[in-house]
Amino acid sequence: MTPEPAAAAASPRTDFRSALIVDDHPLFCDALAMTLQAVAGIEEIASADSLETALIRVESAEGAPADVLVLDLNLPDVNGLDGLMRLRQAAPEMPIVVVSSIDDPRVIRAAISAGAAGFVPKHSRRELFRAAFAAIARGEIFVPESTGESLATGDGMSPQDEAIRRLSLLTRQQANILEQICAGKMNKQIAYDLSIAETTVKAHVTAIMRKLGVYSRTQAVLLAREAQINAPLPEGWRKP
Repeated sequence: MTPEPAAAAASPRTDFRSALIVDDHPLFCDALAMTLQAVAGIEEIASADSLETALIRVESAEGAPADVLVLDLNLPDVNGLDGLMRLRQAAPEMPIVVVSSIDDPRVIRAAISAGAAGFVPKHSRRELFRAAFAAIARGEIFVPESTGESLATGDGMSPQDEAIRRLSLLTRQQANILEQICAGKMNKQIAYDLSIAETTVKAHVTAIMRKLGVYSRTQAVLLAREAQINAPLPEGWRKP
């Protein structure tokens, strides 16, 4: 049965013409590139084998680096959903499709909460990739059917999912400052470390608390810990 989209995204898009695949397995990258060309008509496909390389490509590109980004969660320089959230912050307008060997419903829900436009298990048939990219190009969020039903009804959504959703609203600089706050640093030290004015840090802290829906630095730290950004996936998912 063809999965139904879980929810409508903010705005519709035209068909994708270019893609950036972020995966450190060359053979899978090649296979996925051929699949995307065949089922989604994507003509220009680039690849990156690490989060750092992907961020450089995204941030150095003039205009949009690609119409869509295809991300594996299991990268050598990434823990958990941190890579997804950093890419989301670096390219807030670009749809990110997670294609992962991890198909645990908790991981899928967390990825969507963190801003992914869709989730497709790596072992899926071509027909599922076709349906996924067609839905995402229409501006819809795509997940496997069982997970889509739970997202639509709210079943199984945990406090961690909500915390991840709130954290995904932060810009990259705000996320960096929150990380410094979690390390116990005060505004003056954060300003020094990031080479920005202390008044700028204060403005960011105010924006962070507003986006997170909290009223103190302590509450912001507790919410970040609730999300457990660096380890939301099941045991055994990481590479040795």
